[in-house]
Parts: sequence; structure tokens; C-alpha cells
Amino acid sequence: MLFTLQFVVYLPDSLNFGRRMKEAFIKLHISILLAGFTGLFGKLISLNEGLLVWYRMMFAAVLLFIILKISNKLQSITRQEQLKTAGTGFILGLHWVFFYGSIKMANVSVGVVCFSLVGFFTALLEPLLIHRRFKIKELLFSLITVAGILLIFQFDMRYRAGIIVGVISSALAALFTITNKKVGVRHPSRIMLLYEMVGGFLGLSCLLPVYLYFFPVETILPDMSDFLYLLVLALVCTIGLYLLQIQVLKTISAFTVNLSYNLEPVYSIILAMLFFGEAKELNPAFYTGLGLICISVLLQTREALVNKAR
Repeated sequence: MLFTLQFVVYLPDSLNFGRRMKEAFIKLHISILLAGFTGLFGKLISLNEGLLVWYRMMFAAVLLFIILKISNKLQSITRQEQLKTAGTGFILGLHWVFFYGSIKMANVSVGVVCFSLVGFFTALLEPLLIHRRFKIKELLFSLITVAGILLIFQFDMRYRAGIIVGVISSALAALFTITNKKVGVRHPSRIMLLYEMVGGFLGLSCLLPVYLYFFPVETILPDMSDFLYLLVLALVCTIGLYLLQIQVLKTISAFTVNLSYNLEPVYSIILAMLFFGEAKELNPAFYTGLGLICISVLLQTREALVNKAR
């Protein structure tokens, strides 16, 4: 909870952010707290990562459609915007596949720590995609995270495949956040999320037969416990989380959002230790690398806050 309140506590009155900025940071850290739980579902759900994400996006799309229909908040957008938003949702779906693949190949702690590279990839990709100048400090601070990941990379040969997949996941997450900021400013966040979930579900539906051919499973149907976990994952940690994130991106930069999400591993690792006893699997090299990542988060946070105050 201390980390969750980090931005709120750090906001002195002299910075004069205003109510809108403070509300955005509160929503941002609530979404990070929810995101901290998502990694646990990768262990709890027995389906492979492809089916897990496919069901997650299908359930989220159906549930959100029902909610919007009942509340009379369902509205259409142009065909061009539908395609752009659906494409963004497909990027999100791919990110989730690699994210849960990393967790299943290694463990929750390794999978979520690799997610900390999102800030590094954002610092590289955002200037290219939105045509702004590179910021040297963003790159330098992000390189501290890279050093932490490299240190963790050495700690156990068993987890190298999971780390590589996790790095790919973080690059896709950075790309999603940047593109999401570009397409999600004209319409309510709930509508954008619906089209993203539908787009991701349809995109994965096209890839899933090929995926299952190379990674066959005994059954594609979830059992009762998996079904309940998927419902919670879709309703709370998908609809709730990403509605908050889309709202936040209308006020806060993609880089600030992504660097703040570097705190997600802190939540997930603590939860993984409590629920799965992963502390015994981690050695001092892992914790040293995690320490470097936390230093990077603090430095980037301070820089972002100073820049916003100017």
C-alpha cells in the first residue's frame, strides 16, 4: 500500500498539479494495484497462455458489452476508428500471450520483473511513433532497469527462456500503451476498451489454430475453477484495470504511465511469495536486480514529476 500511495504522498502543494492531475495519479495507482494480481492468474489457471488470453478477451468483451447495453452507454464509432482500435487490442492480446508465457516458462516473479522494461522500450519507441525528440534522461534512467534485468537474467539458467519471452512481452506492452494513447482520445474509454477486446479476441481467434497445432493441449475447455478465475480476471483485472488506464492516458503521458507500471512487479512478487512460496526460488542476484529496477522507478518518477511541474 505504501507503494500504491507513492505518487499521492509525493505531490506537495507547491507543485500545484490541480485536481485533475491528482485524480489521474490516484486512478493510475489503483490500476497498478489491480495489475499486480494479474500475474497470479497465470499460475492459477491451468490453460496454456494462448487459450488463457483468448478466453480472457472473449469474456471481457461479452461482459463489457452487456454492461454497456444495460446502462444505455453503448455507442458506435467510425469504421476507420474501429479498425485502429481493434488493431491496438490485437497488440494487447499478443502482449498478454507473451506475458503469461513468460510466467508459465519461469515463475510469476520473473515474468513480472521483465515487465519493468516497458519504460525502456517506451523511451525508444514513443519518439519514433509520435515524432518527438528523444529524451536522454529517459533513456539513461531506463538503462538502469536494463542493468537490473541483465543481472536477473544470470541468476538461474532454468529461467532464461521465460526471461526472453518476458522481454518481448514488455516491448509489446510499450507499443500498446503508445498506440492506445493515440487512438483513445476521441471517445469514452469504455467504448475504446470494448473494441480493443473484440479486436484482440478476433485476432487471436485467427492465430489460435496455428498456435494449438504447434502447442497442442488435451482440452480447450476450462474446468470450473479456471472458469471462475477467468471471470474475475476479465471483470476486475481487465475491464476495471484498462478503463482506468485509458482514462489516465488522457491526462498523463505514456512514458509516465509505463514507468509507474514498473511498480507492478513489487505487488506481484509480494503476492507470489505469499500464495506460491516463490521466495525460496530467488537468490541474491534477483533481489539486487530488483533493487536496481526500483532505483530506476524512483529516478524516473522524480523526473516526470519535475517536468510536469514546469
